[in-house]
Amino acid sequence: AHGCNSVLATTTALKLADYVVTEAGFGADLGGEKFIDIKCRKADLTPDCVVLVATIRALKMHGGVKKDDLKKEDLKALEAGMANLQRHVENIKKFGLPVVVSINRFSADSDAEIALVKEKCKALGVEALMADHWAMGGEGAADVARAVVKIIDAGTAKLKFLYRDDMPLFEKIETIAREIYRAKNVTADKSV
Repeated sequence: AHGCNSVLATTTALKLADYVVTEAGFGADLGGEKFIDIKCRKADLTPDCVVLVATIRALKMHGGVKKDDLKKEDLKALEAGMANLQRHVENIKKFGLPVVVSINRFSADSDAEIALVKEKCKALGVEALMADHWAMGGEGAADVARAVVKIIDAGTAKLKFLYRDDMPLFEKIETIAREIYRAKNVTADKSV
């Protein structure tokens, strides 16, 4: 299972709507990679844009903050945790796809923390926008939607897969492990 909606659901939606959103889940390393390398390849689909959803809370946790302290501003931990988001951005760019970062807002997020995430994303060549749809409904995600439409209209997506479909299975595994997970070595039983 690739972890997202079916090919039939996507192809039907593409016939009925101007824009179709697929939630691939589990990050750009697991869900995103499988969505692109399996579903898009087999269904001949090309995403026009990728939205990476991040929270300042999660980035601070990646930076070492304990759960009980997440409501406290911590720019140092947030900056350390940005390495996680950076890796996801890098992974998507390996596929030749443009990226927008949607920062799901929590009430404890400080203005300084929001500014830091936006600044770091800008340095990565991607735009980060606040999404406050939990509190504001659809209007709270309108800026993210407008940024996605702008990227789609620009037509900059140049999908490229990580591996050739005719590669031996173990070479595909090695490629994913090295390119997405940055593994130095990959070993397996000879039967693989």
